[in-house]
Amino acid sequence: MKNVVTKFVAVSALLLSVAAAQAQKKYDPGASDTAIKVGQTVPLSGPASAYAVIGKTQAAYMRMINDQGGVNGRKVELIQYDDAYSPPKTVEQVRKLVESDEVLLTFQIIGTAPNVAVQKYLNARKIPQLFAATGAARFTDPKNFPWTMGFNPSYLVEGRIYAQYLLKNHPNAKIGVLYQNDDLGKDYLAGLKAGLGDKASMVVAETSYEISEPTIDSQILRLKDAGADVLFSATTPKQAAQAIKKVAEIGWKALHIIDINASSLSAVLKPAGLDNSKGIISVGYVKDAADPEWKDDPGMKRYLAFMARYYPEGDKDSNLNVYGYITAQLLVQVLKQCGDDLTRENVMRQANLKNIELDLTLPGISVTTTPTDYRVNKQFQMVQFDGVRWQKLGNIVTDEARE
Repeated sequence: MKNVVTKFVAVSALLLSVAAAQAQKKYDPGASDTAIKVGQTVPLSGPASAYAVIGKTQAAYMRMINDQGGVNGRKVELIQYDDAYSPPKTVEQVRKLVESDEVLLTFQIIGTAPNVAVQKYLNARKIPQLFAATGAARFTDPKNFPWTMGFNPSYLVEGRIYAQYLLKNHPNAKIGVLYQNDDLGKDYLAGLKAGLGDKASMVVAETSYEISEPTIDSQILRLKDAGADVLFSATTPKQAAQAIKKVAEIGWKALHIIDINASSLSAVLKPAGLDNSKGIISVGYVKDAADPEWKDDPGMKRYLAFMARYYPEGDKDSNLNVYGYITAQLLVQVLKQCGDDLTRENVMRQANLKNIELDLTLPGISVTTTPTDYRVNKQFQMVQFDGVRWQKLGNIVTDEARE
């Protein structure tokens, strides 16, 4: 009888320990003991296909993580669909990710207009729209869209920074603005004017374009004819490269500012011509893989080793690939913090980060978010292209403003 009781107690203890272990694990659709499903749309084709390499880098990063055993013992299944940077296609593909693939969360949906198209849908279904690849103000609004967190620096703030630079260094400038006719371009324009304040009349002309337009040549001519001596291009890569080429072709000696989304050496400046691109101003927040300054940097060494093994066909010097690497690294950080509580609510809780340093962000720049401030990047470095690489202008600018 004693042996029976002992065995019963032992079995009961075992069952209780198993039950306790199971109770500690919480899963929403898309998560299990073995896998975490993450969904994403990428413009593998279409007018913004220059951004395709971001998704390719992120997929390669997840392969590396899975080879290392995954996140807390679970493999990350990154499911990617091409949306061609077309909002209706984004809606179709995101619905497929949520309703068919049943992903735990969406990650780094690329582009402002694509993210706008699915923001209400994802929030209504309480699916994380995590680290959306856009800096438009509507993606840093936790009160109205608690399931959406943008990654990119605020376009409004970036526009204000360019305004401050011009007021200090070119106070008599006549500014012409080329902007994409969506929240991306409109936020940049609004930020620039807000930063100029009572000097907003420095903007002598502004003209928009639709991303489907084959060229922006006529818009460039219009801005030049308006007498502008500063050109601010609030665009994506294709149109930025076109603008640089056209400015050189017509001999327009304007100071040219391009936004951070269009600052890629491989996707914009090289296609436009390095000589044509000399003198262009922008901002940055990541290390330049082509700059020998970082050759002994531990984070850069990890990135280069990753590229060599997992994405050897990729351009290691491209800041788009650098961007793909740091965003993937940040996703893994959030998933690690989730532990065994892989619910959508916990994903958003864990995305509230404090002073997270990534391998390739500039020294002094870290990631901090709060429940009331969803902006991931709040710090910038002004840069100017010297014909070979981006050179720093001044110190890091920290944004303490609120939209």
